[in-house]
Amino acid sequence: MTLQDILDPTLDASQKGFPHHSAPLRRSAIGSQGWNVLRGDMPLPLAVIHRDRLAGNLQWMQGFAGGRGVGLAPHGKTTMSPQLFRRQLDAGAWGLTFATVVQLRAGVTAGARRCIIANQVFRAIDLQGIDELKRANTGLRVAFLVDSIAQLELIEGWHGAHKDAQPFEVLLEMGVDGGRTGCRSHGQALALAQRVRASAAARLVGIECYEGLGAIGQTGADTVYADALMQRVRGIAQACDGQQLFETDEILLTAGGSAIFDLVAENLKMKLSLPVQGLLRSGCYATHDHGTYQRFMNAVAERMGCGHGLHAAMEVWAAVQSCPEPGLAILAVGKRDISYDLELPVPIAFCKQGEAVATAAPQDWKVSGLNDQHAYLRGDSAEHQALRVGDLVALGISHPCTTFDKWRWMPLVDEQYNVCDAIVTCF
Repeated sequence: MTLQDILDPTLDASQKGFPHHSAPLRRSAIGSQGWNVLRGDMPLPLAVIHRDRLAGNLQWMQGFAGGRGVGLAPHGKTTMSPQLFRRQLDAGAWGLTFATVVQLRAGVTAGARRCIIANQVFRAIDLQGIDELKRANTGLRVAFLVDSIAQLELIEGWHGAHKDAQPFEVLLEMGVDGGRTGCRSHGQALALAQRVRASAAARLVGIECYEGLGAIGQTGADTVYADALMQRVRGIAQACDGQQLFETDEILLTAGGSAIFDLVAENLKMKLSLPVQGLLRSGCYATHDHGTYQRFMNAVAERMGCGHGLHAAMEVWAAVQSCPEPGLAILAVGKRDISYDLELPVPIAFCKQGEAVATAAPQDWKVSGLNDQHAYLRGDSAEHQALRVGDLVALGISHPCTTFDKWRWMPLVDEQYNVCDAIVTCF
């Protein structure tokens, strides 16, 4: 796969949302076609990204990290969009984060040269994949997570069979009881770090944690939770440094998540015997959302005393296909097009048939359910009663990750919904 293949592929009408009447186009040509979402130039449903809000989010988050003396390694799994990877790197990101070696390969092709796999790697095919990527890309740095001796033994087994392979850079993961992966105790973590230090297959380069699953959006509880976790992270970092278990010129200290990033950022700066690079791995900030992360960001903004923060940049437009009974309109959009892993979509705007102007949706409008390709829009207001077949409705999302993976491309639009650019995804 070439750089052009991944950054500027050819799109055509086989991909949903692409105009039926259009000839195939390179992604870079889409912004010059004069298409408008509300004018009917494109088939619906259609996920769109607001260009200016996206740019503002990238700038704000990079500024937040820089202002606190830490780096940003955005989680690429959120978007899996090479164009957005490049925008994040161009904005000043230290590097990129991924969950799998397949995702890593897309990021490296897009130009990333410092990468974290925020997951345990241990299968032979994946270890070989990392090794091959590093051989093919001079200067590429990849660090992944370890949390058990059993995992380390699998790494050692592969490395021992490949005598010319370099040792893998690894980050010791600290977890929480009842959570996902990660060492559950200081003693377990320190014993693993000592074992890594004695291994020829891996080099310990830092400490990692993921705090997102424990956040609830309430400052008091979230502060207690984050402080306790980060104290454990800092404690094991100090212990490993004291025993000279790190084999690196710069220790990576990293936390991930888009929910309470402000509560962990200050804890990523430490004075150890080696320089420390603190890294945030937030991913959802790029497009933000209208639900879960909006509530978390409200708490962040209150703690920081800022009125801006991040703004929802993604929405999905759909047509009213039926008004079968009073108070109910059926939209031609469903689980195949929009997130429903955390919360139902949120009606945010509508456009009457024959018009090309978006109007804010009334507060009483609610999506009560989703099928594969239908949404149930309910409401009691006069505006809802006036909905007709052919009208358009925009839905905001909760959790952008699982909307991105339903689309192979998305147009970038201005505030009048003129298409001015496009991104593609490679899930």
